[in-house]
Amino acid sequence: MENFVKKSLRFSLLIILIIIIITVIFTKIAKDNSKLETNLDKYMPQDHPAFKYSNMAEEWFNIKDAVMIAIYNENGIFNYTTLKKIKSITKELGKMKEIRKEDVTSLYTADNIVGTEDGLDVKSFYKRVPKSKEKLDNLKRLVRTNDMVYGKIVSKNMKVAIIVARIDKDVFSQDFYKRILKLGKKYEGPEKIFVAGRPIVEGTLAYLMPKDMKKMVPIVILFIIGVLWFLLKSFKNTITTLIVVLMSTVWTFGLMAAFHIPIYAVSTMIPVMLIAIGVAYGVHLYSHLELHLKDKPNISKTDAIANMMKEMWKPVMMAAVTTMVGFISLLTSAVYPVKYFGLFSAFGVFSAFILSMFFIPAVLYVFNLPKYKQNKDKKEHTKIYFSITEKIIKYKKLVIIITLIVLFISIYGITKVWISSSFLSKFEKNSDIVKTDRFVNENFGGTTTLNVILEGKEKDTFKTPAVLSAMLKLQSKVTNSLPMVGDSFSIADFIKRMNKVMHADKEEFNNIPNNKDLIAQYLLLYEMSGDPANLWRVVDDKYQKANLTFQLKSDDSVQLKKAIKVIESFRDDFSKLGIKINYAGSGYKALVFTDLLLKGQISSLIVSLIIVLILLTIMFKNFYIGLIGSVPIILTAVINFGVMGLTNIPLSSTTALISSIAIGIGIDYAIHFIDRYRIYANQFSDKDTASKWTMYHSGRAILFNAMVVIAGFMVLVFSVFPPNRNLGELVSLNMFTSFLGTLTIMFIILYIKNIYFEKEVK
Repeated sequence: MENFVKKSLRFSLLIILIIIIITVIFTKIAKDNSKLETNLDKYMPQDHPAFKYSNMAEEWFNIKDAVMIAIYNENGIFNYTTLKKIKSITKELGKMKEIRKEDVTSLYTADNIVGTEDGLDVKSFYKRVPKSKEKLDNLKRLVRTNDMVYGKIVSKNMKVAIIVARIDKDVFSQDFYKRILKLGKKYEGPEKIFVAGRPIVEGTLAYLMPKDMKKMVPIVILFIIGVLWFLLKSFKNTITTLIVVLMSTVWTFGLMAAFHIPIYAVSTMIPVMLIAIGVAYGVHLYSHLELHLKDKPNISKTDAIANMMKEMWKPVMMAAVTTMVGFISLLTSAVYPVKYFGLFSAFGVFSAFILSMFFIPAVLYVFNLPKYKQNKDKKEHTKIYFSITEKIIKYKKLVIIITLIVLFISIYGITKVWISSSFLSKFEKNSDIVKTDRFVNENFGGTTTLNVILEGKEKDTFKTPAVLSAMLKLQSKVTNSLPMVGDSFSIADFIKRMNKVMHADKEEFNNIPNNKDLIAQYLLLYEMSGDPANLWRVVDDKYQKANLTFQLKSDDSVQLKKAIKVIESFRDDFSKLGIKINYAGSGYKALVFTDLLLKGQISSLIVSLIIVLILLTIMFKNFYIGLIGSVPIILTAVINFGVMGLTNIPLSSTTALISSIAIGIGIDYAIHFIDRYRIYANQFSDKDTASKWTMYHSGRAILFNAMVVIAGFMVLVFSVFPPNRNLGELVSLNMFTSFLGTLTIMFIILYIKNIYFEKEVK
């Protein structure tokens, strides 16, 4: 190894030039081809059975996500100015290229089903905006007596009206998002305009993600510079280490862009993470170099660099490999952002390792070695590390007891971990997008939808009184028993309305008639008088399939699961009627997404632990060493989930990454410590001396490493996204527990087991 390094150092300038050229190429690729992805459907595996079925159902019933524009007038909406604005906004939305005219629903376009002397008629609530008090009062009366509009399009306090514009997949863009917001602003005053809906959440993510990245990267760079300068005591070493991680970040995003992999929300953390992780390799290299130069101040530049590479290449390489394993294990996840995050983070770690192994030695050779103050009293310099070692050995039983107590508390905390599929939870609770969503939810059924797809065995199943009554019973049970379910809508609501208006609006007829032929007649009249497209959103043209929509006031998986639990209690009742229950729509897909997230987290955790155990066993040629080296990361994983449960931090698409990150980074500490412990075990005759010098050499470097990584990840507390802040806090905690676990409990186990000292125990 030494001879190879000495020969390669002659080509240092060429190595630096090649690395710079590669970086420039990747920079151009990233600049030209990078693309943000905020369409939440693209986060999910489309070949999954649940998504396949949902996509089919969306085609059957024209199920689409919607932009919602709520217009609020504290004096009520039934005045000329507000009603005119509702009409104008509706028309402007219908003219947008991304929205079909027939997909815009408001008080201006809604169907008003009424009974006439000749039968059934479907009218609009108004064509010309009413001005007189008489006409305005009549319109208010029509709305109040129509259950298909009252509380659904116009709030029950009559102060808010909502305009719903359903949009096709893949048409949403930042330009469209800005035009929608601009449209809302245009009509404000004295009315307040609120813009909500899943597409708006996506647009806000797309707007904030790059802003957050631009803010976070400079902050983390400044933090890392400060910490590195403090630890390495050399401006040149600090800048070189920083350049390594910045180049590895550029290479990573360049490769993503080259393969046309979009930047997801979670991908924005890659720069921060690589900067925090990648500096570790430089820290270990420079830490060893510093100690070696202090021992041998007159050593030549070539020999010093060769010694650094000879002593450190193996532990640094294994640290990089195990970190990569932690990230690569995320490929077991079916969730695209998590999968790609793992894959390209692993590449970023590999890049940081390669650059550290080639760029740092080349820079040291070209620009000379750093100068360090020589130790006048080496014993005094090592005193603190020797003292720490002695205290850990002396109080080893206490350390074990404390570890067990923390472990049991963490296991209890794990039982309280919950999963969140809420995309709104990515934003601050007092942010505009969350406030808007809350306002719409307070006044209407809810911004989140759960589509229940009912499939009968025969044609005209959904003209049957028993089936329609069962649907109403289900709707009533779900909406009345769950406060977070605000409303529901189905073919049964159409039949109820038609039956009532055909009987002079008498309330006793606001139900399902017990006559299949009469129901068929109502439906025929509606098809002749109204717009059948509205009907085909709730039933197919054979009346064999139906779409029952529930509106929820929260997009969280906990609430969705509660709704599904109640729905599932009706499965046997519908089965007796020959009807199967399935689910579709964005709400249900988000729930499946959550389950996939959990399964991916569990599988990646198990896979990474197994692979790390195998790698440690191979590296140190001892299975027990593999087990002992795994102790800190196992403890870290347990403590991590325990803290999440105890502090009510949910498992989300962001926090799901923590364990794999923690295992990948945390195992580095164990590798460096065990490798140096093995070297000193061969050098010294007793384990106390070997332990002290290991603590001085590797313990010192591990402390530096942990400080840098913790500082890097703590920068995430400045993110605008709460899950990112949680990630920063938890990863920093994990790095601290991995560092502490390595230097205490793992070291104690090594010490007690007499590893490397079986023949002669002192």
